[in-house]
Amino acid sequence: MKLKENIAVSESGFLFDPNSGESFSVNSSGKEILKLVSEGNETESIEKIIMGKYEIESSAFNRYMDDFAHTLRRFNLIETEEDE
Repeated sequence: MKLKENIAVSESGFLFDPNSGESFSVNSSGKEILKLVSEGNETESIEKIIMGKYEIESSAFNRYMDDFAHTLRRFNLIETEEDE
């Protein structure tokens, strides 16, 4: 997963898409994941980091990540394989 280059992300979890003018906010979990994504971490690495920090099962993490990525993709905030 990779955020599109033009998407602005604040430390408080506020996202802004200058192309559409839309803004979004994410919860604390989403904010932490976006930070890890922006640092260049892949999903497997993010899973290890989050699971090491919190008591969460792999299956629950994967469901959350799938839902989160789907939402980001739906709002055109992340690069898709077709974009690369």
